[in-house]
Amino acid sequence: MIQELDTVVLVHDITERGLKKGDVGAVVHCYRGRGEPTFEVEFVTAEGRTVALLTLTFSDIRVMNSSEILHVREFTPA
Repeated sequence: MIQELDTVVLVHDITERGLKKGDVGAVVHCYRGRGEPTFEVEFVTAEGRTVALLTLTFSDIRVMNSSEILHVREFTPA
């Protein structure tokens, strides 16, 4: 189950925001209630500048696996 402050991984590109599959974000809020749970996820640069704060679902993100390694890429805003 995804919880607040979890590190999550984007499972598909969100081209209109310049995000790519595999980008890492942090869950800042969970919305639970009727219907599918949704999550506010913040994506930041290496310097901590927010590049996107999006409401996403289970179909958009997954929990980061403990055996995965982070990768750096140049962020190009859409």
